[in-house]
Amino acid sequence: MTVPIPRPDPASAAEAEFWSFLRAGELRLQVCASCGTFRHPPRPTCAVCGSSDAEWRVAAGRGEVWTFTVIHPPTLPAFAAMTPYGAVVVRLDEGVFMVSRIIDCPSDELAIGRRVELAVTAVEGDGVLPYFRRA
Repeated sequence: MTVPIPRPDPASAAEAEFWSFLRAGELRLQVCASCGTFRHPPRPTCAVCGSSDAEWRVAAGRGEVWTFTVIHPPTLPAFAAMTPYGAVVVRLDEGVFMVSRIIDCPSDELAIGRRVELAVTAVEGDGVLPYFRRA
């Protein structure tokens, strides 16, 4: 069974752009053109000032584990071969949060505050997922 791949909402141009940049190997984040606030996930307006003006900026792809959990079986069949694995919330250095999976790190080495870096990972077809690994 294959791992499900996120599919952008066809009504959200910003979401489609995010995934397009990621397929090209770049993590880009929206930045409010009015107040400079980074925002993720991509959305049409800034949560701070309400502006709809935004630009895309290349992100460093580094951050720290904000929180995590270890996934053990039983789980969905598509994820069974991966268990146990760490599901993480990463606070990027730009200040936004991403929910992801950590690779190349045994679950007993996961820790809040652990520095991580982006590992854009190709999956079946033309899909990519933004996983993280130890920095």
